[in-house]
Amino acid sequence: MAEFTGFSPETFDFLWGIRLNNNRDWFQSHKQDYITRLYEPMKALGRELFLPFLDKPGNLLKVSRIYRDARMHPPEPYKESLWICIRRDVEWWAENPCLFFEIRPEGVSYGFFFWRPRVPRLEAFRQDIAARPEEFLDLIARTEKAVGMPVTAQQYKKPKPCPDPRLAPYFAWRSDISCIREIAPGDALFTPELAVQAREFFTGLIPLYDYFNRFQA
Repeated sequence: MAEFTGFSPETFDFLWGIRLNNNRDWFQSHKQDYITRLYEPMKALGRELFLPFLDKPGNLLKVSRIYRDARMHPPEPYKESLWICIRRDVEWWAENPCLFFEIRPEGVSYGFFFWRPRVPRLEAFRQDIAARPEEFLDLIARTEKAVGMPVTAQQYKKPKPCPDPRLAPYFAWRSDISCIREIAPGDALFTPELAVQAREFFTGLIPLYDYFNRFQA
């Protein structure tokens, strides 16, 4: 299996091409570019990012397809991005935490994302941090120190009653719980070092990912 050597300017040429020419004729004439410049590098990157999870049973690595689901009758046949997702073996990823890497014409983004947690899951989360506030606050502090970025979320407009003022911001979490790094196209994406940096970022986020997986959907 090929090692990840970085993306290339041609990777982004292809992605911009899809955005501007989202039709079957254009894609068929550039399919080899898709395979060699985008899909194969993403698979190689996925193998690198999954290394810390090889001894953590129950986790899956998924690489998305560029083809849209024809059953949904989309207006355009192809996606403008490709992503990698590390998650538990669950039916619907959006209701469960994941670690992801996505590439699109504007650049790449990667990190932790918990998009649409169910209400009972959020209630269990609030009960847990109320019972063990020091454990959770330490987890957040260690995570943010490890990755050099804050953990953020969309919040309820009406604050939830909270037993500890230190927990008030987290009691208000509603959706889009995330810690994500963004990188624009450029030399930083055209080197194998990208895999090392992304894997280190993921490693710093594993305790947060494991924590939210306590609360099954």
